[in-house]
Amino acid sequence: MAEILIFRHGPTVWNAEKRMQGKSDISLSEQGIETVQKWQLPKEWMEMPWYVSPLQRAQETAKLVGQEKFTTDPLLIEMSWGNWEGQKLPELREKLGPEMEKMEALGLDLCPPDGESPRDVQERLKPFLSRIGKSDRSVVAVAHKGVLRALYAAATNWDMRGKPKEKIRDNCAHLFQISSAGKISVKTMNISLLSSIDCFPIPVKPSNHPEEAP
Repeated sequence: MAEILIFRHGPTVWNAEKRMQGKSDISLSEQGIETVQKWQLPKEWMEMPWYVSPLQRAQETAKLVGQEKFTTDPLLIEMSWGNWEGQKLPELREKLGPEMEKMEALGLDLCPPDGESPRDVQERLKPFLSRIGKSDRSVVAVAHKGVLRALYAAATNWDMRGKPKEKIRDNCAHLFQISSAGKISVKTMNISLLSSIDCFPIPVKPSNHPEEAP
C-alpha cells in the first residue's frame, strides 16, 4: 500500500484577504515565508520522492522547507474558480443571493462559471493516484486546499454538503494510503508541521521495484 504525505502551500496575501485563488499564480506573502520557514519534516520524508503543484506558492513552499529535488506535476494544481477568482465568498453570496445558495448546496458538483467542480478535481487526480498506488511506496506532495478537500472527500465519501468529519487544518501534513488500484483512504490527518518531527509516522519502505525518485 502506497502512502502520500500531502500539505498545503504557505499563506499568501489573497489567503489573508480570504480571496478565492484557484489557478491564479499568487506568491507567498512575507508572513507566509516566515511561517513556512518554521515547518519541519523528518529526514526520512525529505528523502522520499516529492511532487509539487506548478503554481509558485507551492514551488516556493517546497524550497523553503529545504526540498530542491522535486517533480512539478500539473495534476496537483489548485481547483479553478473560473470567473470567481479574486473574489470573496461573502460578497458573492450577497451578490448572487438564492442562486449562490443553490450552487453551494451542490457540494461536490459546485462549479463556478468557467471553473472546475471538486468532482472535476477528483477525476483529474485519478491518474496521479493510480501512478502513486502502483509504486507501492511513500511520496510527499505540496498542493492546495481545494486538492486536499477533494482527496479527503474521495477518501471518506464526503459529499461536501455540510462540514467534513475532520477539519483540514493549515500548518499540517495529512497522510493518505493509496491502493494499487488508486483508491485513497485516510491514515492520519493534521500532523503538525510546527511541532516535533517525532510526531511523524515512519514512511512506507519502497517495494522491490519502486518508482524512481524524481
